[in-house]
Amino acid sequence: MQRRVGTSGLRVTPLALGTMTWGNSVDRHEATDHVRAFLDAGCQLVDTAYGYGGGDAETCLGDMLDKLVPRDDLVICTKAGIHRVADERRVDVSRRGLMHQLDASLQRLRTDHVDLWLVHSWSDEVPLTETLSALEWAVATGRARYVGVSNYSGWQATRAFSLLEQSRVPLVVNEIQYSLVERSAERELLPAAESLGFGILAWSPLGRGVLTGKYRSGVPAGSRATSPDFPAFAERFLDEHSMRVSEAVVMAARGLGVSPSEVALAWVRDRPAVTAPIVGARTSAQLRTALTSLELTLPPEIVDALEDVSHLG
Repeated sequence: MQRRVGTSGLRVTPLALGTMTWGNSVDRHEATDHVRAFLDAGCQLVDTAYGYGGGDAETCLGDMLDKLVPRDDLVICTKAGIHRVADERRVDVSRRGLMHQLDASLQRLRTDHVDLWLVHSWSDEVPLTETLSALEWAVATGRARYVGVSNYSGWQATRAFSLLEQSRVPLVVNEIQYSLVERSAERELLPAAESLGFGILAWSPLGRGVLTGKYRSGVPAGSRATSPDFPAFAERFLDEHSMRVSEAVVMAARGLGVSPSEVALAWVRDRPAVTAPIVGARTSAQLRTALTSLELTLPPEIVDALEDVSHLG
């Protein structure tokens, strides 16, 4: 059931638990229940970030370690480089900024290392060599077992991979947005990942909720599209094309006797170079559905139909 992260020696189950909503719509009690259910299902990769929930996501996870969840049972991935100050999104991928954030993350997580540490965003304001020097430092000091990037384009990830390779520090993963309604990574990034051997972690594999089918008749109350924590989160995918894709996913799910979420997750999971989709469950029911998707293999004819209706054009 486990698969390698790119061509590295790190192995994980092909589903990651996201924590972006921790500290906002998911409280600590719910988060603990989610982690327990996730581990009970045999999964272990938890994805978080310095900026999630203003730090609450990492703190919440750290409070669970050893007291409720053995540290060695989890593969922890965190990211640095993005945070908010007075509701303003700030990107700082300088060596100073990244090093400071990693040490703060380790303190919150109550651990001396993370398994995966990623630069959360590209920035034209800082030389790439400076940014990557922080990744080299993290590995050299034992603070991170493996490193990678997030939200890098094809050429950006390729350049970062090449520079790190010269230092014998492999870039093992790029965490990106990827789903049936967001396939732009297939133009350059996924071929680069396959060729060079780094893995893909896919955030928002359900198209920000659109692929669950819940927006087919409008925007339901309580959805992320109405959430004050994530304003306009789903708005981008409430267009005609995305609605067509959503309808196709719903039809496929009916034919297979499963939920639309399972279909959408299984499609992403089995794409070339993908290590795992990241599911940001807000409820236990959503997490159970995501875990059930691990047992689903889509028939080739369903895959072909979904790819036809969602093609890049």
